[in-house]
This record gives sequence, C-alpha cells and structure tokens, in this order.
Amino acid sequence: EKLRTGTRMAGPPARTAPGSRQQQVQGGQSRAQPSAGPPARETRAPFRFDYERFRRSLRHPVRGGRPGEDPETRARRMKIKEMMKFAWDNYKQYALGKNELRPLTRNGHIGNMFGGLRGATVIDALDTLYIMELEEEFQEAKQWVEKSFDLNVNGEASLFEVNIRYIGGLLAAYYLTGEEVFKSKALELGQKLLPAFNTPTGIPRGVINLGRQGTCPHHGMSWSWGWASAGSSILAEFGTLHLEFLHLSELSGNPVFAEKASNPQPGPQVLSRVEKPQGLYPNFLSPVTGSWVQHHVSIGGLGDSFYEYLIKSWLMSDKKDSEAKKMYDDALEAIEKHLVKKSAGGLTYIAEWRGGILDHKMGHLACFSGGMIALGAAHAAQGRRQRHMELAAEITSTCHESYARS
Repeated sequence: EKLRTGTRMAGPPARTAPGSRQQQVQGGQSRAQPSAGPPARETRAPFRFDYERFRRSLRHPVRGGRPGEDPETRARRMKIKEMMKFAWDNYKQYALGKNELRPLTRNGHIGNMFGGLRGATVIDALDTLYIMELEEEFQEAKQWVEKSFDLNVNGEASLFEVNIRYIGGLLAAYYLTGEEVFKSKALELGQKLLPAFNTPTGIPRGVINLGRQGTCPHHGMSWSWGWASAGSSILAEFGTLHLEFLHLSELSGNPVFAEKASNPQPGPQVLSRVEKPQGLYPNFLSPVTGSWVQHHVSIGGLGDSFYEYLIKSWLMSDKKDSEAKKMYDDALEAIEKHLVKKSAGGLTYIAEWRGGILDHKMGHLACFSGGMIALGAAHAAQGRRQRHMELAAEITSTCHESYARS
C-alpha cells in the first residue's frame, strides 16, 4: 500500500523528523551522504494508527487493578511488582546509566552491542515502571532520559538491538505517557539507523556506526556481522524493524522510515519473490543479491521475531496488511508441515532445518512461539483456530517441562 497524505494519528501532536539522507555504497559498506532535496512531506505511514482508538480498545486499563480481581491474582501482581522494584533499585544503586547490571560483582556493564549508547536497561524498563505504577522509579528513569541519554556516540551498534530496545522502548513510553522527550529521542535515533538500508536490495546490514556526521570519519557506514555467512543479513534482524519504523513515519510525517522497512520486508518485494525451500524462510539472506546464503531454518534464534512481526504487522494495520497476514499464514503452514514434531515422550517441539535435513532440537528462544501462535489463532479462520490453539498450548507445555524437569 502506498503512502498517502491525510490527517495523522489522533493523540499527542506529531513533530516533523529531521530530513532524510541520500546514500551511496562504498566497498561493500554503506555511507550516508547529506541530502540537498526538499523537506519531508506530510504523509501517513501505510497503515492507520488511531491512538485514542488504541487506548479505548484495551481490554483492561493500562494502570491499576481490574474489577473483581480475586485475592490470589492480586497477591501475584503485587509480588511481581515487588520483584520489579527490587530489580530497579539494585540497578539504580550499582549500574544506573550502564546498559546492564552484573549481579555477582554488583557493577555496571556497557558492552559493545549498542555502539556507545548507554542506559539500555533504563529505556527497556520505562513502560513496565509506568504500567506497574512505580511512579517514583518511572520519574527517575524519565529524568535520566532527559538529562543523561546522549545520542552523540561513536561506535558500532546492532541495528536490531538498538531498534527493539531503544526505539521500541522510547515509543512504548511515548504512547503510554504522551511525554515529548520520548518521541523526540526515538526520531533522532531512528535517523541514525537509516544508512544501514543503503544496499542494492534494500535489505539492511546488521551493524551501523552511530558516529556524528562531520566529527566521525565512519559516520553512516554499515556492514554485516563477521560471523554471518558470506556477509549475509539475519532474518530475525532485518525482519524485526517495520513495526517501529512505521510508527516513526506516523509520528514524524516523514515517509523515509516506512519506505525503508515497507510491506513488511525491506527492498523491492525481496522476500515475496525469492524462492523459499519447502515454503520456509532460511535465516541468512544476502543484502547484495537478495538470495539465501545457506538453508538454515529456525523459529528460535536467528529467525524468531521475523514471524512475530508478521502477525503483529497485520494486527497493527487494523487487519489491512493482507501481505503480512498471508506471509504469516504460509510460513506457519510450512512450519507445521515440515518442522513440528513429537518426541518419544510425547512432547511437541519445532525442529530446525539445515539444507533439507531436520535437526531435532528446539532452542529456548523458540518458546515465544506458543504465544505467537495463540495470538494468530485468535484471528484465524475457523478451520485453523482450534488446531493452532492446541499447537500453541503444546509448545508452551514443552517449554514449561524443559524447566520443570531440569
């Protein structure tokens, strides 16, 4: 669906994002170049997101208890809230502003995944603190974002991790609170990620330098992970961008974000036209040729969230993104046919697939799929609904047993 002009989302007023960039490829890497073109148009993303309708559609209030809540449920909620406060208090004491807390040594850790960005735990926690009505702790986190969250960094960052943790966290906080600081930071950071899409296919590379233009010689350069086969991009990484990027366009009026991560795969229908072995999506795709680099299929690590974002893209579009829904349905059908197996003990699992040979294991990251399949089942055709709900329950039971028996 093409971008179209019109009234933007109901809710907090939108702000125009900084201008887009034109880019060029140099030596297999991508470098951003300043744009001399016209300012961004006022456009909508290729879906209609009505903020007020979204808030009204929630089954339960964002904050506070639920009517008729039984004592056991209330006690469980309070225990989880207590655990969250314990985690936040210790992070604040020993590692505030760092990306992670090392609990054994009681110190903070920055790591090299976020290109010099800090405070990943702060931003990851914003929406949880708010929903749990930990007001003092939420204000501490917000104050850190306002005063200490510095985007002028110079380092190599994971496009995927920065998107889901920083941009996703900031967008969630903005939609829950309407606080402009969260939106402005998300839009500014989103601009820094755009050069990663400057490839022959539009499939982004996995690593991007976040250095500031004019001060960093590597500004805007991107490349693939050294461990990725033949310079490939990873399915779960380039396929886990469009929900956030569509909202960046919706909030800013700048279509560039939606265009980079459109429908829902990047590039000119790359995933729609590429041959899929047995209808399955392998985990490694060349950003240069748009072809699979090796036939390793997994609904766990390297593949997982690609499938999750397909069904969520359809739901977020008010069920109008028919291409995303078809891709999800077709992928799940292929997974059911070729990968779903039962162990000798009667436990259902989703195997991996390597060049036509089944690898009879299911990684921990695949455990999310029970919830995803149940979410899709709630909106599936009658013939599939019961079957998919049963499959979701079986996968979840297997994951529970993996803990209970170990």
